Amino acid sequence: MNKEEVRARIEEIGIIPAVRTASAEEARFAAEAVSSGGIPIVEITMTIPGALDVIAHLAKNTPGVLIGAGTILDTDTARRCLDAGAHFLTDPGLDLPTIELANKHNILVLAGALTPTEVITAWKAGADFVKVFPCAPVGGDLYIRALKGPFPKIPLIAAGGVNQQTATNFILAGAAALGIGGELIPREAIKKRQAEQIRELARRFLRLVHAARARMAPRAESAFSH
Repeated sequence: MNKEEVRARIEEIGIIPAVRTASAEEARFAAEAVSSGGIPIVEITMTIPGALDVIAHLAKNTPGVLIGAGTILDTDTARRCLDAGAHFLTDPGLDLPTIELANKHNILVLAGALTPTEVITAWKAGADFVKVFPCAPVGGDLYIRALKGPFPKIPLIAAGGVNQQTATNFILAGAAALGIGGELIPREAIKKRQAEQIRELARRFLRLVHAARARMAPRAESAFSH
């Protein structure tokens, strides 16, 4: 899957599930549950023991599912994730060498940022999306809305504090997609192997994103007609 296809898939689905588990086996279970619930994207975080093996396993055995590598803190880790078969890279903060490496290999990268300065820096460095993290402590959807004022063309991903109550407002505020962890893949559901609960949450979040985007469409059309 090339970079443009990865970008189109993320924009279309609008949700990036972050898998953060205590073991590789749990991560595989979580990834399979969420993708069978209709979200063919998973971000495997480097905090999982054996994360690289999980990425390699999923890349080989789940065709049609985008496999991302998350919590990338340096280029050495980024390189190993690409070797394992990751389709995109995500970092929680702004690491310019990781953006540079991704661009060199023509791999999509979501750069972490919080301040307006970091958003500009990430975008100028060649990030494909800018992941605003953590959103909740700095104002949630109001913060995304504030950033979209000066940066209407930069695709922002809201992460940190996205749940069923806040998802709609994040999309209405202008987020291109949502990064969701425990609210979509609850620790308890993983522990008890409740795949159906994760699938139901996936379907619910997809409905929220679709409904919010549908509400925005008439606005965009009326702005265009003026």
